[in-house]
Amino acid sequence: MRLSLRQLSVSCVALTGLLATSAHAQSVPASSSGSQVKKVSKPAATARKKSSSGNGLSSSVLGQYTGGTEEISVTSHSVSSTGVTNRTPGGGLMPHQTAPRSQSGVTRDFIAKQAPSSNITSLVADLPGVTVTSQDPFGMTGDHLQVRGLNETQMGYLFEGAPLADPINYAPYTSTLVDSENLGSVTVSQGAPDLNAPFYNAVGGQITATALNPSHRAGGFVDLGGGSYSYNKEFIRLDTGDIGNSGVRGYVSFSHTGYDNGARGPGGLLRYHVDSKFVKEWGDGNSISAIFSYNKQSATSWRSPTKAQWDQYGVGFSYDKHFSPGNSTYYKLNQQNLNQQLVVLPMHFTLADNLHLHVSPYYVHQFGPSLGGENIPASDGYFGTQQYGDLNVGTPVNGSILTSSRDPWNQKTGGVNVSADWRLSKSNTLSFGWWYAYTTHEELSDFRPVYADGSGWSGDVIRVGGKILTGYDLNFMQQVNTLFIADTQKLLNDKLTLSAGFRVAMVSRQGTNLVPGADPYKMQGNYFEPLPQFSASYMITPKDQIYINGTTSFRAPESVEAYSQIFDPNAAHATMQPQSLKPEYSISEEIGYRHQGKFYNFSMSLFNINLTNHQVTSTGYIPNTNMMVASPINIGGQTSRGVQAEFGLARWHHFSPYLSGQFLHSTFDNNFNTGSGYLPTAGKTAVQAPKFTGAIGLSYDDGRFFGNFDLRYVDTQYTTFMNDEKMPAYVTSNLTLGYRMKSFSYLKHPQIQLNLTNIGDNHYRSGSSYTANAHPHVTSTGAIAAGSAPVYYVGGVFAAMVSVSSGF
Repeated sequence: MRLSLRQLSVSCVALTGLLATSAHAQSVPASSSGSQVKKVSKPAATARKKSSSGNGLSSSVLGQYTGGTEEISVTSHSVSSTGVTNRTPGGGLMPHQTAPRSQSGVTRDFIAKQAPSSNITSLVADLPGVTVTSQDPFGMTGDHLQVRGLNETQMGYLFEGAPLADPINYAPYTSTLVDSENLGSVTVSQGAPDLNAPFYNAVGGQITATALNPSHRAGGFVDLGGGSYSYNKEFIRLDTGDIGNSGVRGYVSFSHTGYDNGARGPGGLLRYHVDSKFVKEWGDGNSISAIFSYNKQSATSWRSPTKAQWDQYGVGFSYDKHFSPGNSTYYKLNQQNLNQQLVVLPMHFTLADNLHLHVSPYYVHQFGPSLGGENIPASDGYFGTQQYGDLNVGTPVNGSILTSSRDPWNQKTGGVNVSADWRLSKSNTLSFGWWYAYTTHEELSDFRPVYADGSGWSGDVIRVGGKILTGYDLNFMQQVNTLFIADTQKLLNDKLTLSAGFRVAMVSRQGTNLVPGADPYKMQGNYFEPLPQFSASYMITPKDQIYINGTTSFRAPESVEAYSQIFDPNAAHATMQPQSLKPEYSISEEIGYRHQGKFYNFSMSLFNINLTNHQVTSTGYIPNTNMMVASPINIGGQTSRGVQAEFGLARWHHFSPYLSGQFLHSTFDNNFNTGSGYLPTAGKTAVQAPKFTGAIGLSYDDGRFFGNFDLRYVDTQYTTFMNDEKMPAYVTSNLTLGYRMKSFSYLKHPQIQLNLTNIGDNHYRSGSSYTANAHPHVTSTGAIAAGSAPVYYVGGVFAAMVSVSSGF
């Protein structure tokens, strides 16, 4: 499949995990009405016991699986209408954690001070071990993520308890999920997914996001912004408050966002988005939530240069602004449309004092089309393996017809995640559950002639012998079943927590490729993986915790195209052959320490990750086109070891500093088989594995004036298996300045906020695709392995955004 049509996600795919645990202690930020959630050890006079935050996960115990903390809802005077409470150390970058694993997060104290266009991925870039590849300065498109040398397709993404990344190619598309104004918190679990989490790709860990809970008071929030490159965003949220005595409350929001690509070339982005969340609570721990989201987004594709093209053009390497006959790089021919509809219904029931049930059905619909320009032969081209005659369409230039190559991919997933917590005794809890999901995927590419003046393209698709001319005609179906059981035991007056569990994942895939000559015509894959986990945690003092864990995890092969050949009219053969369909498997171990006190929070962990069947996605251009295809490559084993740490200070004279860093040593374990011999890659540094990464953050907030500064460093990264080409280290920094006014009339805490991204206007390459070797090398058989140049993502340039917001 053409990556430039869907999303150029040329990413390394690896393995991580052995026996993990997870107990989420997530703070729920204040709503615009001033209702705040605060973790306390005993009820306050004004406190009222409340159910879990509605994330669709277990809330009764801590341990091997995700658990929510008991929360107390406290009504108080809100610091701001954006949800800032100034209670999280590090300016919102280091919330309280209790999970017996490496785990970091961001809360509203940080989220609300970032650019309103930020998404889930861009917001976690300061956390230890996390590297974010951003291509636009607004954080809306092209964000890719790496954690401990593994990318976003190897991370499990949970939104309100449901797995809402693409279930086949694992791209999270986080800009489509939720507006940042509605985002409550984001938690990153580096290296270890939850045992009960609905994933079959999370060899690298887990990212969990929750939406703001609706306010108990009627009102709303409005946010208006503008800035560089015609950036504009209009957002409004309406809160119903408590609806009579029904126990129901909710909100609905709408936003519009747009910008021009500016220094990155012609074109831009246009996005319409709707969020909705309603909650019904009753009794002791019973709740039903209904989350709905709709996203319609169209953007000019980013063009990715090779090193030579970067050296020549820099950030100006882009699609062409002006049309000329036969020019397939005209920007209007190269667009991505990301459309999504999702529904999540997390439900929690207290069946007895010692028995809790959690049921989370969900539905997600993702679809295109994506567009790319391509010149195809006017005659004697190929439909699959069959050569066609004259097409007799369009206006040929030098024997080729300029077309708009369209990929109207369409994917639907429905699923349900069910779990129960049974407290067998005061110190022992048994948990068990089942997850089922069903996905259908349709993808029939086509070609439509472009008018001679470039004003558009014909509505008629090109046909050969009455059939649509296509490079891939795919129909794909997937079913997933997972079962888990876990036991958590608390000993020594609850200071020691032991947790062990076992999950089994079953993935069944099958489909067809209807292009003439496709071999195989029918594709399938079946996977059965047993996944044990273990953890132990000990509270040395009420503020100091040590833990160890071991996690196993696996990832089914990425993308439909891993099973199917991809054809093109310019080629007499398939441009990609099916690869080894062995799943990735990871075994990881961690040992860690954290201190969470009144004045500061500190955490540090050592980790070891062993991967087998590590799959890296390589890319290459289709001959005579600017279209790219992805090809998964099994690189064999990989070993990653390192240490990460973070430090956050509570507010001191209105300042809250934060530091994070990671050292990573990651190497390939095997030589790479080129098909005509082996390249000596064993012992080479793994791709997408910077040795050092770090971040510095500083927040200031006195209730009126506020600001936030962060600086990030990412070390050199190799982009080939042979380590013969690399991407230089880079530094970026962002700045926020703002002022809150007093409430007046119907306006609650109106404020003005300035966000500056990449304030040094650093021009850098932020990520890349990966190839075996950039330059020719001799293999073990004496054959010459030709070089293949990686292509690079270009980091976002400087941009300024001003936003005015207020509650009402």
